Amino acid sequence: MEKRIINPWKWQNERSYVQAVEVKQAEGTLYVSGQTAIDANGKSSTGDMKSQLIMAIQNLEKVIQEAGYKCENIVRLNVYTTSTEELFSCFNSFQNWISKHEIEQASTLLEVKSLFETLKIELEATVVK
Repeated sequence: MEKRIINPWKWQNERSYVQAVEVKQAEGTLYVSGQTAIDANGKSSTGDMKSQLIMAIQNLEKVIQEAGYKCENIVRLNVYTTSTEELFSCFNSFQNWISKHEIEQASTLLEVKSLFETLKIELEATVVK
């Protein structure tokens, strides 16, 4: 697989995403449904944004690994949140995870009115290999 990052500007680098990712000669593509802070028994978290973000990241990693892919090959990561203000208060947890895996992904962040039950964050990814 061959990846090429397209960044006509530099300002997005501080925000942990890229403008575009071109992928050539990929063996496969994994489209991961929105992962949230729902445990293995299907119970939604009632925790704060940071704890929900961490659990959503863990769930995303589990799905990616179970499929035989790697987090560093995430090429698209969409973030849905009920509060961008709350998310940005703990955004360093998200950025640290992105840095740890050296992820360079195109990304969209949307604030939505609500998510399922008490959920505050949802992560949706496209991964290649």
